Amino acid sequence: MTDILIIEDDEELRGLLLDFMMAEGLCALGAGTAEEGMRILEKEPVGLLLLDVMLPGIDGFAACGDIRKKRDLPIILMSARGDEESKLTGFRLGADDYIDKPVSAPVLTAKVKALLHRSGKQTGQKMTCGSIVIDTEKQQVYRDGKLCEIRGKLYELLWYMMENKGRLLTKEELYDAVWGDAFVEQATLNVHIRWLRERLEEDPANPVLIRTVWRKGFLFGEEI
Repeated sequence: MTDILIIEDDEELRGLLLDFMMAEGLCALGAGTAEEGMRILEKEPVGLLLLDVMLPGIDGFAACGDIRKKRDLPIILMSARGDEESKLTGFRLGADDYIDKPVSAPVLTAKVKALLHRSGKQTGQKMTCGSIVIDTEKQQVYRDGKLCEIRGKLYELLWYMMENKGRLLTKEELYDAVWGDAFVEQATLNVHIRWLRERLEEDPANPVLIRTVWRKGFLFGEEI
């Protein structure tokens, strides 16, 4: 199964994104037009679609609407058209996310992995960081071999942070990745971080696994 199909007419950008996704362990295919991409979808099981809006021939909006009628897979639109109306159009047509160009490859890859994970389209695996182990197939978390009570949004938050360990994660990125467009109180993220620390840290008051970077966000992973 192909994890991600990238439909982008800019050959250089398409190549860069393909290289980055594959370097992150994802199976990726590329297409230069919507027509070519839809032919691939007819033949190849695909976990997620990354679709440029401004394409020659059938544009990304039309392709998104057509594909959404036939297939249940996550779709991320990307475009230099970052105005509100364009984004609303994309979401009305069934897109799961809308990314402004120029894109950040690390952030885009993190979003792709999160969507694949939530949709169950990515092959099960185990993720580890020190004594913490996530069985992604069973969606269970272990600390020192013992099962932890980490489920729902708490599990999604831990999975995302662990997938991006060692990288500064802003509060905005974590909100977007875990809660998406859902309305949540400003304190929601901090509460979930506190709950994770209570379950995973030796001393939650002095965390070494989930560290706060003042006024910037959080870092996951023990200091070396």
